[in-house]
Order: sequence, then C-alpha cells, then structure tokens
Amino acid sequence: PRGPRAAGYTRMMAQNIVAWRDENGQFQNRQQLLKVSRLGPKAFEQCAGFLRINHGDNPLDASTVHPEAYPVVERILAATQQALKDLMGNSNELRHLKAADFTDDKFGVPTVSDSITELEKPGRDPRPEFKTAQFADGVETMNDLLPGMILEGAVTNVTNFGAFVDIGVHQDGLVHISSLSNKFVEDPHTVVKAGDIVKVKVLEVDLQRTRLALPLRLAEQPGAPAARRGGGADRAQGNRPASKAAKPRGRDAQPAGN
Repeated sequence: PRGPRAAGYTRMMAQNIVAWRDENGQFQNRQQLLKVSRLGPKAFEQCAGFLRINHGDNPLDASTVHPEAYPVVERILAATQQALKDLMGNSNELRHLKAADFTDDKFGVPTVSDSITELEKPGRDPRPEFKTAQFADGVETMNDLLPGMILEGAVTNVTNFGAFVDIGVHQDGLVHISSLSNKFVEDPHTVVKAGDIVKVKVLEVDLQRTRLALPLRLAEQPGAPAARRGGGADRAQGNRPASKAAKPRGRDAQPAGN
C-alpha cells in the first residue's frame, strides 16, 4: 500500500504494514490491513481511503474511495448497469450522473460527488501539484554568484522584515521588505509565503559575512540603495539625515555672528 501522511497513520504503523507484507506477501485487499499490528478499526476508518492496494481483488482498493463508501459505488453500478472495470474512467457516462440520486441517510451529496469524481479519474493524486525551484546550472555556492544575476528560488521563511529565499547555494538570501514589491509593503506575509517559487536578482554578495541581498524587484540595480520604509534602518544605525545637523550645546557654543 501507499503510505501517506493521513489521520491515524503513524510511522510505527507504516513499519508494521511493511513487516506484514514481507511476511505474508502482497496485500490483496484493504480488509487485510486490519490484520496488521496496531492498525485497529478506528485507525482503519481514518486512513483506509488513503492506503491503496494496487493489482488487488477490488479495483476500488486502488482508488481514494473509502471502503465505507463502496455501497455508493454499487448503487451507481446498478443504475448504469455497467461493470466496475467498464465504468471506471468512463467520463461520458459518469458526467451525466447526479449525486443526489445516490444519497442515503449515511452518505450525502459531498461523499457521492467525491466517489463519482474518483471513478472518473481513478488513481488520481488529490494533492495539489508540488512545485520546486529550478536552480541555475553552475550556481552551487556563493562564490558562483555575480551581482545582477536573475535566479529562481523557493521562499523558505517569511519574517516581519522580509523573506528568505533558497537559490541553491547552501545559504538563503534575504529579500528585504523594501525590495519585495514596487509598492509599499506593510506586512511581507501579504506578498509571499513559505514554499512560493519566485524570481530574484542578486543585488549584493557578502562572502565574509555569508549574506545575500536578493530583491524581488528585478529592475533594482546592484549598488543602488533600497527604497526606505519609514527610516527604521537609519535610526538603528545612528545616522541622521544631512538636512538635520545636530545643534551645538553647552558653554562652547558660540552665538551666531560672533
């Protein structure tokens, strides 16, 4: 069986399933899972729909239809007067079915709809497509980076001051909040999230401190200062704007004109 991350499914249970298979041979149906140590009725109820038995006794065991919902499929087979092997994958027949026609006190429209969808595309993976960044060839360490490079990366973390992006050099780069967008950004979490695939430009490479500056604003040029966001960086570093010079104090201060 295929082992997913599902409710009721633990690492120990996965090991026990493999041990049972090694001792008894290939699983022939989902009901055999109840013979596995520590996989009781409750755990079976929670995870059986995610554990698929390929090339077994029942084609439904290789689908995401839960065993408890098999009676729904049987009613559909009776209504269409087709064998299961002929109905599975038959979109023309299945698309004309109305889920409400096969409900009962136990199974409502959502369950019936899911069963029909699974019959239409048996064995489909219900999870969304997992995307990964395509790291540039020949760029493996920070020494391979040059200012101005445009690379693809994956967001690994988002903080209040920006986002960290993995571009495949074993050191995540920082996209400062001021470089996340051409517009003012109050909260980086509204722009990106962990797992996002993004295009970044190499703005600055500091090998000594192992720091990377990677703006999402691809028009930003290396060596150009990032747009200010409230002057927080200036205050933190003790810098004053040139237009506001400190006024002299104390006895040594001379009156103007003397």
